[in-house]
Amino acid sequence: MTNYKIISGGITAPQGFQAAGITAGLKPSHQPDLALIFSETRAIAAGVFTQSQVRAACVDYCRQQLDKQPSARAILCNSGQANAATGKQGWEDAIETAQLLAQHLKIEPQEVLLASTGVIGHRMAMTAFRAGIPPLVEHLKETGGEAAAQAILTTDLVTKTIALETTIGDRPVRIGGMAKGSGMIHPNMATMLGFITCDAAVATALWQDMVKRAVDRSFNQITVDGDTSTNDALIALANGQSRTPAITESGMEADQLEAMLTAACQHLARSIARDGEGATCLIEVQVIGAANEAAAQQVAKTIAGSSLVKSAIFGRDPNWGRIAAATGRSGVAFEAENLAIKLGDFLLLKDGQPVKFDRSAASEYLKAKAKGEYLKEDTVLITVDLGAGEAKGKAWGCDLSYDYVRINAEYTT
Repeated sequence: MTNYKIISGGITAPQGFQAAGITAGLKPSHQPDLALIFSETRAIAAGVFTQSQVRAACVDYCRQQLDKQPSARAILCNSGQANAATGKQGWEDAIETAQLLAQHLKIEPQEVLLASTGVIGHRMAMTAFRAGIPPLVEHLKETGGEAAAQAILTTDLVTKTIALETTIGDRPVRIGGMAKGSGMIHPNMATMLGFITCDAAVATALWQDMVKRAVDRSFNQITVDGDTSTNDALIALANGQSRTPAITESGMEADQLEAMLTAACQHLARSIARDGEGATCLIEVQVIGAANEAAAQQVAKTIAGSSLVKSAIFGRDPNWGRIAAATGRSGVAFEAENLAIKLGDFLLLKDGQPVKFDRSAASEYLKAKAKGEYLKEDTVLITVDLGAGEAKGKAWGCDLSYDYVRINAEYTT
């Protein structure tokens, strides 16, 4: 039973946040490419970033800023150029963009956080960037969430937003979110970007812990192609504008807020997995009967990331042997004779032994998911019971189609 509800507004649904998105000329497609999230007051900031040794300048910039002071008022995100593997000049470009934005917002540069997405090895188009900052600030408004969500997209087919509301201390508390990602999705924190706003007042260390756990149960449990990006980041701001009492320690109110935060992150993560390049359906892997949550999550993500499993789903082939093989190579210990596997409502394996099932009907189940409604009726459910305990975990992925190869074969040509 959830104690929160879905509301409209996206990233600007929480009190005290504005957003904007414009076309600054950073992308040759002339699509929106520059986004801004702004808190009217200083917000507690938490971030989780790619663990890649090749990182974009924006990632190192944010990590440096948050190490100095875990607070911010603005997040500036560009699409079109990743500004990764761009050396000293790329770092200087990042610094300049933060300073330019701070000047026009009349805040300190250290109150600005940065994110970029696009082609690796490409510096930001600074002439267009410099010209774009003033109109971007001018477009800030409380209803600017959708424009901002549009401006961070690259190969994405749809925007990814969410807003949730709960009640704490008789007052509404809201979380808003937006994300982008379609290819190079295998987070290790992973071209994935996520942004969260919240109007609760939360202690700094507690907020960072909440965000890290929410990421581990959402963005770190999705995979499209097994490739971790140079730019992956999740940045979360909490500005306290709901005027509720500050949440300073673990307890019922902290659990309530974290549950809503996790739900928001999982919605965005599922949206990214479903929008995987060339994908026709979402795959949700539920692992039960594990010794602990970490083991369940590891098995679930191994299955969701298996190219053979993903290919079988695209081919509408209920080949449970590929699921069993991925489970076995996950690195998690269990007794094979206890293993059970289901595809939707079809039991395929029980007590480590094959079960007779209607293969044609199971294939039709997979075909129907390719025609289902986005994020509602298009989810292929795989359930694996390890028979080793009481813990459970989830992961999300997508099928692997011919179009994935085409899209990425022609990415820069």
